[in-house]
Amino acid sequence: MAEDFRVEVELDDEAHGYPLRERLRALNLDDEAREQLGRNVVVTRDGSRMFAYTPTEAQAREAERVISGLLADEGLSADLAVTRWHPVAEEWRDASLPLPDSAEEEELEYEEREAAERREAAEEGEFDWHVVAELPSRETARDLRRKLSDEGLPATRRWRYVTVGAVTDERADELAERLRAELGDSAEVWVDAHLDDDAFRPFQFIGF
Repeated sequence: MAEDFRVEVELDDEAHGYPLRERLRALNLDDEAREQLGRNVVVTRDGSRMFAYTPTEAQAREAERVISGLLADEGLSADLAVTRWHPVAEEWRDASLPLPDSAEEEELEYEEREAAERREAAEEGEFDWHVVAELPSRETARDLRRKLSDEGLPATRRWRYVTVGAVTDERADELAERLRAELGDSAEVWVDAHLDDDAFRPFQFIGF
């Protein structure tokens, strides 16, 4: 089954990409190598990095072998790696790592991806959705913030308000429903969306 694999080539110098590209263009492969590579290996370049995309791991491994040989012929050094696109995690990972083959493994990859997105958003201080809980006292708000933070959620507290950033509206809705069930009538819980393009918002307006 065709998937998405690529050979990642990290050159020591951006200029080294030019002779390597020309050698790839002029390459005269033997029959065995042509059969292993197949057709239409797509090659792209981004500064000192080159990428060769193939539909199978076997083709990617052959492309890695060919490129490694060209680098040796040119006296160039580079780091090479074969990776595969993980559609659940939405990132390139080492090709030796299998794709999830069960619902449980898929859910784990989703959780890993969302945890990474939460970390990235927390570092940037930006989320498009916030779940807001208004608690009856400062103490109960503090306890809720601590509990959510212990779970790895990006929760903050201001007075009696606890806000939790979410990377998607689905996750925001799920968390809001969970908090409503857990807190009952003791708290007001709602979802705030901030979908504008402001890069920096020092004020979060709750309930406006």
